[in-house]
Amino acid sequence: MASKLYNIIVGGASVGAGAYFTTWLLTGENPSELQSVQAEAGKKTGRKRTLPPRNTQIQSLKSENFDVLIIGGGATGAGCAIDSVTRGLKTALVELDDFASGTSSRSTKLIHGGVRYLQKAILNLDWEQYKMVKEALHERSSMLKTAPHLTHAIPIMLPVYEWWKVPYYWVGIKAYDLVAGSKTVKSSYYLSKTEALEIFPMLKKNKLVGAIVYHDGQQDDARMCLALALTATRYGATVANHVKAMSLHKDADGKICGAHLRDELTGEEWDVKAKCVINAAGPFTDSVRQMDDTSVKEICTPSKGVHIVLPGYYSPEQMGLLDPETSDGRVIFFLPWQKHTLSGTTDSPCDVTYHPTPTEDEIGFILNEIKNYLNSDVEVRRGDVLSAWAGIRPLVSDPNKGDTQSLARNHIVHISKSNLVTIAGGKWTTYRSMAQETIDAAIQAIPELKPTKPECQTDGLQLEGSHGWTPTMYIRLVQDFGLECEVAQHLATSYGDRAFAVAKLANLTGKRWPIIGNKIHPDFPYIDAEIRYGVREYAVTAVDMIARRLRLAFLNVQAAQEALPTIVNIMAEELKWSPEEKEKQLKMASNFLATEMGMSVNRASRDKIPITLSKEEIKMYVNRFQIIDLDRKGYVSINDIRRSMKNAGEDVKGEELHEILREIDTNMNGQVELDEYLQMMSAIKAGHISHSRFAKMAELEEEAHSKMKSKISVERSGGGL
Repeated sequence: MASKLYNIIVGGASVGAGAYFTTWLLTGENPSELQSVQAEAGKKTGRKRTLPPRNTQIQSLKSENFDVLIIGGGATGAGCAIDSVTRGLKTALVELDDFASGTSSRSTKLIHGGVRYLQKAILNLDWEQYKMVKEALHERSSMLKTAPHLTHAIPIMLPVYEWWKVPYYWVGIKAYDLVAGSKTVKSSYYLSKTEALEIFPMLKKNKLVGAIVYHDGQQDDARMCLALALTATRYGATVANHVKAMSLHKDADGKICGAHLRDELTGEEWDVKAKCVINAAGPFTDSVRQMDDTSVKEICTPSKGVHIVLPGYYSPEQMGLLDPETSDGRVIFFLPWQKHTLSGTTDSPCDVTYHPTPTEDEIGFILNEIKNYLNSDVEVRRGDVLSAWAGIRPLVSDPNKGDTQSLARNHIVHISKSNLVTIAGGKWTTYRSMAQETIDAAIQAIPELKPTKPECQTDGLQLEGSHGWTPTMYIRLVQDFGLECEVAQHLATSYGDRAFAVAKLANLTGKRWPIIGNKIHPDFPYIDAEIRYGVREYAVTAVDMIARRLRLAFLNVQAAQEALPTIVNIMAEELKWSPEEKEKQLKMASNFLATEMGMSVNRASRDKIPITLSKEEIKMYVNRFQIIDLDRKGYVSINDIRRSMKNAGEDVKGEELHEILREIDTNMNGQVELDEYLQMMSAIKAGHISHSRFAKMAELEEEAHSKMKSKISVERSGGGL
């Protein structure tokens, strides 16, 4: 009983003397006292209930009626779920794919008011634009407080290369501070040329006259969206990913009264009743509106934005960069993020798709803009692109204003004749205020909605993981669990006070230090326990895990590919996958990395590179190739790769072997010819590709072969003399 009470009181958060004393007092197992302990634990941790498993959520959708049904599990939809449930409305949310699987995980990771929006507001005397910036700056402050483990302030440098621009930028940035008022993260300041280069030594020195530094916020966008969904669940909402809204139901008066749903994992279909349906489907807003009315005009104008991730040495650890005037008038950010460098974004019209992909031209554009700002000592190489992804931003025209052709700069809330409530547009930073406006509009338009708390409750509401978090919490993880310091810091900033619950799932390492926490990849702080905990956070596919519970796919596609077998094996244990399902998950995740995370784009760019190796280099690589090709077939087969990897101490099987082959097999014939190997090595030499497991394997095989040849035989060793 005492151990059970201990878990109730602790809840994965920090334990004080009062908690221990209460545990000791209540070992008499008095039920009423137990309930009071649970209530007290809820107050301290903010967790109103434990997270029900996904099958329980599905059962709730099948058997219960709801006040509000939300379609879309991105930032806006999850924000609506929290706002609705905290007002006392019985709330459900369904998401076709995974929480934040679309635009909400593919942002620039900034929490900002928008410096360029303010510039336009001032120059054009645009009051609406000014109000949008003012609102966003308020929400920026709120996000930094409600999820401090997932957010932090970041200074951003604006380098100035012409003297006359110094006062222009200075006034603009100071106006940004002024609009924020008391919500200012930190005041902006001016740096001389010397000071700017001390902080950001990679900057181009020629003609630099100084820099202005201002502050915004930065977040882990996918985990922030997940925190919203989990917080809504804690408060009693039913949320389910991988559930598709197939159609909408209407009553005799033509008013929407529910929807027909399908579980994308099992194929099961059922009806759910709801007094109000909210369309928060992001770029797919129009497809939901057309379920309501097939003749409705489209209001979304999708725009694709591409980002790339580079190694951390491209930027200082605690300073971002803004290029306000790119070659084609766009704005490019260059930001440190999770010990890497994130750069973007582009802005181009596109079609709505579930699987947006970056192109070589878009990646090249960002790299060229980076070159314009960094000094010649820093060689900006295509091969340094560790990951690249595209997101779709839904610009919207306002149906409330008839046939206007102008696009809404902010967001729109629209209620159709049949009471479909649509929220579209906007940006990540203003998700909460957008949700508040949406629920307000729904309550006003639909009399059947009777919230117990009519006013919004979410301004300042602490999100999942924030209640017991402190900046030094990671030290307790190191001391109490024996975690590596880097791992402890990662857990604290990804899970907040839930990091203790994650650590409890970690396996022993068998080493003196760290005691627990087996890494799933040697170069990253992700550990085995996160996979098990990710399943409890509703991850049901390998892509859910590598892209949104962990951020490995967004940081380094090669590392994600290498970690996949381990991840799938652990998920298979948790979710009872069959061997066939494991193989299916590996293929789906590999395809996701190849297409949506830019791995295949990198390979395609290699094919265009001429072979520029010296005679000595060609001789060396031919020798390595022949060592692997033991039978002198003229090509390397998958069995040759398996044997070489085993010689290097790695027992690689299945999909991972095929992935090593695919990264070099450009003609896709299932084998590696010599010219393909030379092409790869030439691409690595030119900096167009930064890594290749096949190339490393060949190098190790040559080393092992040389050692074997240099060994002295027994006959020549001198016997026993």
